[in-house]
Amino acid sequence: MRPHELSLAAASRALHARELSPVELLDSVLTRLAEVEPRLNAYVTVTADRARAAARLAEREIAAGEFRGPLHGIPVGLKDVIDVAGLPTTGSSRVRADHRADTDSVVAARLADAGAVLVGKTHTHEFAYGLITPQTGNARVAGRIAGGSSGGSAVAVAAGTATFALGTDTGGSIRVPAALNGVVGLKPTYDLVPRDGVVPLSWSLDHVGPLTRTVEDAALVLPALTGGAPATVDGELAGLRVGVPRNYYFEHVDPEVEAAVRRAVERLASLGARLVDVEVPMTRYVKAVQWGLMVPEATAYHERTLRTVPELYAADVRVLLEAGELLPAGDHLRARRARTLMRREWLRMFEEVDVLAAPAVPLTAVPAGQETITWPDGTVESVPDAYVRLSAPANITGVPALTVPAGTDRAGLPIGLQLLGRPREEPLLLRTGHAWERSFTGS
Repeated sequence: MRPHELSLAAASRALHARELSPVELLDSVLTRLAEVEPRLNAYVTVTADRARAAARLAEREIAAGEFRGPLHGIPVGLKDVIDVAGLPTTGSSRVRADHRADTDSVVAARLADAGAVLVGKTHTHEFAYGLITPQTGNARVAGRIAGGSSGGSAVAVAAGTATFALGTDTGGSIRVPAALNGVVGLKPTYDLVPRDGVVPLSWSLDHVGPLTRTVEDAALVLPALTGGAPATVDGELAGLRVGVPRNYYFEHVDPEVEAAVRRAVERLASLGARLVDVEVPMTRYVKAVQWGLMVPEATAYHERTLRTVPELYAADVRVLLEAGELLPAGDHLRARRARTLMRREWLRMFEEVDVLAAPAVPLTAVPAGQETITWPDGTVESVPDAYVRLSAPANITGVPALTVPAGTDRAGLPIGLQLLGRPREEPLLLRTGHAWERSFTGS
């Protein structure tokens, strides 16, 4: 196995034992990047010289016995809405072509303190306002979408051009591309990870979180972002109450996706979990609340540039921003009230179960350029609406959600299992996801 193929945990152990150097690991990642980046286009900017300097510093520190922790010397990609001092934060948009950050975001500063090595800034759907990331190709099957808006981060991790990456998630933007590219994506509890220095899409829905190759890797990254204690991923599932939705999450879902997720749920039961059928509350309001919160908040942030340089926005994003100017304040207030009620009802649901298990997305990665999906009952849904549908509830309610690979369809496209839990119970989600992952992969 070449160094760029290692999980974060495996690479960290090798670095700590001095069986691998940070320079060797980075060289492998940069070599891989040169091989696949022309096809995948995961990066806006590659900071190779900066990365090499950081890797050499990490090498000297580790040789001197100054090991900072599991991220020391590990190559990382940052979604290009996350500020790094001295580097552009473009949001993959012409609107910010001349921007350069003055200071680090909190998460970038914390990763630097942990000794992570920045490979570069990864592509996003413009200003994180979409579920496609059209610039970037799927890491698993050519001609398919990467998912978004953290598509570049997911593809970099899946392709081996970053050992881990950070993304943001407003309606599924970590979990959707993680599922479509066969990697792990964690959307933490709302406000658990600081968003200072991160370009907002929607203040009340935005989250920052990691994309990794394994659940153990995600558990290693999260404490560096939060400043909290490390979480152990080992443990039994005996007695764990896993909620299986009776409604919403298995409606308008591709049969292969549903079958894979239900097999995963049964596997959790075989590991000792107790399955509990649950009714997910207030699902009829999800779309209205998501859009009622996100659209006006996004428009408010972009108000000045939307009026002065509207031609610099891509057409799909400009239309959404302009729509936000037409949404009445009363609708936004009603969405805020509905979110409060939905959070309350979800917390009641989590009195009955410890973890909710569901598909991450209703279908695998569609061909690039496809705009709609027609379901067997004749329902037509836009591609972004389909991908956001199963991930948006966790943003509205603020609960943590973890997406882990759950196999592939007949075309070889990854399928994602989504696990949701109570606020601030990321350790339980990670333990559950790790148990599933070990059972599924046999490792």
